[in-house]
Amino acid sequence: MTGLSKEILEKYQVRKSRKQKRNFQEFLKGFAEEKGYEMKIEKGSLGAENIVFGNTETAKVIYTAHYDTCAVMPLPNFITPKNQLFYWLYQFVLVFLIFAVAFAVSSITTFFFEEQTGAVVSLVTVYLLLGLMMFGPANKHTANDNTSGVITVLELMAEMPPESREKSAFVLFDFEETGLIGSASFQSKHKKQLNDKLIFNFDCVSDGKNILLAVKKKAKDLVPTFEKAFQNDSNFTVHILTKGVFYPSDQANFRLGVGVAALKKSKHGILYMDKIHTKKDTVFEKENIEFLKNASLRLTELI
Repeated sequence: MTGLSKEILEKYQVRKSRKQKRNFQEFLKGFAEEKGYEMKIEKGSLGAENIVFGNTETAKVIYTAHYDTCAVMPLPNFITPKNQLFYWLYQFVLVFLIFAVAFAVSSITTFFFEEQTGAVVSLVTVYLLLGLMMFGPANKHTANDNTSGVITVLELMAEMPPESREKSAFVLFDFEETGLIGSASFQSKHKKQLNDKLIFNFDCVSDGKNILLAVKKKAKDLVPTFEKAFQNDSNFTVHILTKGVFYPSDQANFRLGVGVAALKKSKHGILYMDKIHTKKDTVFEKENIEFLKNASLRLTELI
């Protein structure tokens, strides 16, 4: 593990409060100055602060990740990108549990008070639980979601050769966990500029040896280039998909967006992601970061 990765994991794994984000931004200023990058912070909707390195106007590819931290949850955000039915069934179960809790609280309240009071308490409980999912206490363990994505971007920046810097830029998005707000603001601000630029978004890339590239249809012509850059080896299997795949992250806001994630495979061949949004999100495989960094360096040369 590099010194950069170790420092971020030890000191900056939680980036949820304004103070925590400011501290991380100060660290990044020193990093950018050391590596010779121009850094700026762009304001977005609802107070989002996107961190931009390099020149997004001249870049042909922009490497991104979200740096905000999710709220800690008792159950993981279980993602199955190639099995959308299972994914949405799991989301339905989570919603059902929220309403089940609200119903239980309402029933108890109605027993002691009026029925109208129970209805009000039920509604308040639903909104409270939904609020906790987005704005509750920070998860202190974010090795995979999304410290891994942040580190991948920074390690890539550190290794990017001078001749490739004009072709690349880097952005860390804010407020992904509350609805992709940071990336939506960035897209809106640079809409014309981004129309023909490849957006390569790293999200949860350190836990699993199946590397997913979820490619939007408008970027499908670049698949041969992705295949040259991201080659299978003895440790990793790369899945480059343009259809039948759903990965909920910031690349969705961009015309030429590609979502990159690391997945596990069940004995039945189902690709999945678990542990994120919980205290069990502690797996950080440095080999994953190295693989993605080297593949991205090749991609930048080929673009």
